[in-house]
Amino acid sequence: MKGNKELQEKLQAALSTYQFKSAPGNLYEPIRYILSLGAKRMRPQLLLMGCDLFGGDINMALKPALGIEFFHNFTLMHDDIMDNAPLRRANETVHQKWNTNIAILSGDAMYTQSFRLMMEVDQSILKDVLDIFCRTALEVCEGQQLDMDFETTEHVTIDDYLQMIGLKTAVLLAASLEIGARIAGANDADARHLYDFGKNMGIAFQLQDDYLDVYGDSDKFGKQVGGDIISNKKTFLLLKAIELAEEQVRKDLKTILFKERNPVIKVNKVKDIYNRMGVQELSARKIEDFYLEGMKHLQAISVPAEQKKNLLEFAGMLLQREH
Repeated sequence: MKGNKELQEKLQAALSTYQFKSAPGNLYEPIRYILSLGAKRMRPQLLLMGCDLFGGDINMALKPALGIEFFHNFTLMHDDIMDNAPLRRANETVHQKWNTNIAILSGDAMYTQSFRLMMEVDQSILKDVLDIFCRTALEVCEGQQLDMDFETTEHVTIDDYLQMIGLKTAVLLAASLEIGARIAGANDADARHLYDFGKNMGIAFQLQDDYLDVYGDSDKFGKQVGGDIISNKKTFLLLKAIELAEEQVRKDLKTILFKERNPVIKVNKVKDIYNRMGVQELSARKIEDFYLEGMKHLQAISVPAEQKKNLLEFAGMLLQREH
């Protein structure tokens, strides 16, 4: 079993030596640019960890891992266009640095290349791997559409929200693990448990993102605290507050969200409502629920506990980000 640091090093070496065409420059340079912006490479590392868990050959998993990373960055490139976002990882987004048409086409090129890399698996598992990847790619699109729909949908339930983050965020983490397991020759039951572990951890990760947006330390978390409140984003905390609130509190919350122009006052007023209603504790409990459900699936996988150490460490890292 390889340590997480060794897997990271192998992944970085594979990425740094990957050769793109030099021309046309406006197609390939944006790809090199977005891949250089200091990402954590969480998803490709999970693919390698899934393979390593079952004693697979990591070298056979490197190209599919790059495929996962290319796909993820394609979604970011297109998401930034849809959100009209000026920055990605504290740098200009591709559509800002070049233009929207170039960003669309470069994203399409990354998407295409992700499939070419994903096909670099043994012929015996090619169909299974592509089935997982294609299903997941479509689910990510479904999640993004739901997220955009929620911006103009007045009544969104917590179940709606959990479905959306499951599709937009969690399924790609889960599929990365399952593809790694398939490359290593894992049986169907173990591969499915690993997928379910990843999906539950992905949902817990996104719920904690919501939590830290309100209750985190901006210097440690790396994001503006209260950004979701300022943008009126529907998160677990907001939806839980709406669900629990009496009519007058619900009206007050709506007034603050849509009429308060001072961002500091807006965040403080909404946070005060959250605190009075115990939403902070309810959110922490929901995160723990998904974490524990994920742990059940990890425990059910039929490999020695020692071989699960890397995944346990990774799960802990995901959910122990700074408050």
